[in-house]
Amino acid sequence: MKPANRIGKQAFFDTWRTIYNMYRIGLDVMGGDFAPEAAVLGAIMALEAVGDESRIVLFGDKVRIREILDREGCPHDAFDIVPTTQVVEMGDHPVRALQQKPDSSIVVGFKYLAEGKIDGFASAGSTGAMMVGSTQIVRVIERVIRPTISIVIPTIAGRPVMILDIGLNVDCKPDVLEQYALIGSIYAESVLGLERPRVALLNIGAESTKGNLQAKAAYELMQLGGEAGKYNFVGNIEASHIFTSKVADVVVCDGFVGNTVLKLSEGLYAINAKKGHTDSFWEGLNYENTGGTPVLGINAPVVIGHGKSTPLAIKNMILSTEHAICTNLVAHLKEAFR
Repeated sequence: MKPANRIGKQAFFDTWRTIYNMYRIGLDVMGGDFAPEAAVLGAIMALEAVGDESRIVLFGDKVRIREILDREGCPHDAFDIVPTTQVVEMGDHPVRALQQKPDSSIVVGFKYLAEGKIDGFASAGSTGAMMVGSTQIVRVIERVIRPTISIVIPTIAGRPVMILDIGLNVDCKPDVLEQYALIGSIYAESVLGLERPRVALLNIGAESTKGNLQAKAAYELMQLGGEAGKYNFVGNIEASHIFTSKVADVVVCDGFVGNTVLKLSEGLYAINAKKGHTDSFWEGLNYENTGGTPVLGINAPVVIGHGKSTPLAIKNMILSTEHAICTNLVAHLKEAFR
């Protein structure tokens, strides 16, 4: 089936998906410390977990991919395989790598995403290269000042909480933080299924007068956004309340603070795991179970995984990407920023 000349590529692929009710999840097989082994094994694990309407597309060394599939007794036609000949290494300069390695798994994957040949893309490869691909190939949604990355963590009440930004933008102006409030609210409602999610600003105290100049200015803008009905702003939140679910469902902060919270959480999980203390709450802090970090504010679903991702982490990264696709997150974000 070939697209008619009178319609563009995007229209053709949209029509194809409508007819066949199929979502295509792209995976960079060559990204990560244990690639391609961990990525292919994770994709095999994800086969039984993804919906019947989803198809996983592997980008990478076709020969090595097939060798692993053969060893695991998995038929080649369980996946679509897009062969590539280059790899963006962790130490490569992100911008130069994307320019000098056009046939790398990351670049080809992003081009497929931008052209609508896949509906979402995931990788445990170079975070810098993934961000450059997100902003320069897929591009930022119009009127979004800066995209963000986020993480969803558990609370003792069993209700998830979302934190953004967690490291992409270490210095944020107040208007950027205000946009994160809207982006986080849409994600929590669309993807997490939370009705009228509570949005709070991470601060050193609950009072509106607390914090540095950035926090005070952001508070004022978010208060106006709440009053305008853009989202449900509930004020400041102290770090001690993040894991309780008593105050907020979405926690807004700059990337410096958010990454500090993330690394602290990962460290506490590691300590408790060594001590043999584990339950559903602590396992929710295990990066393998979260899978990856969605890039929010761009024109298509992209998920970035941890460089040390195991097959389990890859599997969950694929599922996170599928969920972002199926919930139509990007369309909701675009509508909000019109």
